[in-house]
Amino acid sequence: MSLTGSPELRPALDPAALRNDFPILSRRLGDKPLVYLDNAASTQLPQPVLDRLIHYHTHEHANVHRGVHTLSQEATQAYEGARERVRNFLNAAEAAEIIFTRGTTEAINLVANSFGAAFVREGDEILVSALEHHANLVPWQMLCQRTGARLVVAPINDAGELIEAEFLARLGPRTRLVAITHVSNALGTILPVKALVAAAHAQGVPVLVDGAQAVLHQPVDVRDLDADFYAFSGHKLCAPTGIGVLYGKRSWLDRMPPWQGGGDMIRVVTYEEATYNDLPYKFEAGTPPIAAAVGLGAAIDYLQAIGIDRIAAHEQRLLTRATALLADLPGVRLIGTAAHKAAVISFEVAGVHPHDVGSILDSEGIAIRAGHHCAQPLMARLGVPATARASFTFYNTLEECEALARGLRTVQEIFG
Repeated sequence: MSLTGSPELRPALDPAALRNDFPILSRRLGDKPLVYLDNAASTQLPQPVLDRLIHYHTHEHANVHRGVHTLSQEATQAYEGARERVRNFLNAAEAAEIIFTRGTTEAINLVANSFGAAFVREGDEILVSALEHHANLVPWQMLCQRTGARLVVAPINDAGELIEAEFLARLGPRTRLVAITHVSNALGTILPVKALVAAAHAQGVPVLVDGAQAVLHQPVDVRDLDADFYAFSGHKLCAPTGIGVLYGKRSWLDRMPPWQGGGDMIRVVTYEEATYNDLPYKFEAGTPPIAAAVGLGAAIDYLQAIGIDRIAAHEQRLLTRATALLADLPGVRLIGTAAHKAAVISFEVAGVHPHDVGSILDSEGIAIRAGHHCAQPLMARLGVPATARASFTFYNTLEECEALARGLRTVQEIFG
C-alpha cells in the first residue's frame, strides 16, 4: 500500500479495507464470524508479512554473519536490514543500539542480569509501578534476591493511574533503576513516561520502559522519551512470535557485560579467556531468530505505510464506542478508568466468572482474554481475582464493538 502526505491531511483509516490483508480475519467459528479482540496478547499477521517470511525461507535462508556464500550474505543483509528498520521505527541514534531478543521478557531479563551485575548492589533499590506485567516484576525480584537490593513499588489510584507524587517520593538516592510500563497490558493505562524519565534523570537514575503495549498504538521516539532502555515484542506488532527488541543507549550497553555466552558474541576465544564482540552482537549469542526478525522488519514497513498516528486515532474511536456500550450494560463494571488509555477494556460481569464470560463469548465467535493477565499483584490491588479483557487494534471495527456488547447480553441471559 502507498500512503503519502502529512498526518493531518491523510484520510481516516479504513479498517474494512485493511482486514483484507489478514487472512485469519475471514475465518468463521462455527456459523459465527471471528471477532478478534485479544490484540493485547498477540496481533494477527498481514499477508505482506506472511509473504516476506515465505520468501525468506524459500530464497534466502542461511545462517548470518558467518558465511561468504551468497545465501549467507543475503540472509545477513535481510537480518541487518530489519535492525535498521527497527532503529528508524524507534528513532534510535544507531543500529548498534538495537538488540534482537526473543521478546520483551527476554529483553528485560537481559537488562536485569547484565545491568544488575554491573551496577546493582546490596541496599540499592529498583523502582517499579503497581501496574507492571510479571515480566517487569519477576526479573527485578530475582535480581534483588541475588544482590540484596530492594524492590520498591509506586502505587496507583482506583482508576488504575500511577500516583505521580508517590512515584517521585520513592525515587531517591538508593534508586539504581526505574523499570516502568509505557501502557498497562491489563488496564490500558498510558503512563506519562517522558515526565517520569525526566524526573529519574534529574537524580541520575536510568529508566527501562516496557513498551510491549505501546509501540503499535502510539508513535514511540526513544530519543524524545530519553529512555535508557526500551523493550517490545514483535508478536504484538503484527510480526511473528519469538522476536523482540531491546533498545539501549550505547553509553549503558558499552559498560554492561554480556548476559549469555556463545557464538557471534565473541571476538577472540582461548581456553583461558574470551574477548567480546562490538555492539549489538555482544548481546546476541548464538544463531539469532533470523526469519522472525525479517518478519518484524516487514511488519514495521506495513504499519508505517498505514501510519501509527492513524492507527492510534482509529483505536481511540473504538475505545470510546466500546466503553460507552459496556458502561450502558447493567451488571457490567469497567475496571481501569484512567483518563489516558490505550484501546484496552477490562471488565467484570456481575455473578459470572471471567472465564465463563470468555467461554460464552467464544461460542459467539468473539475472542477476548480472561484471567489475571500476568498482573496478579495489580489484580490484588484492584480487589478482583481476574477480569475479562477486550483489546482492539486498527483492523477492528465499530461493528465489532457492537458484537461485543451483544455477546455480553447473551452472557447475562444465560446466567439469568
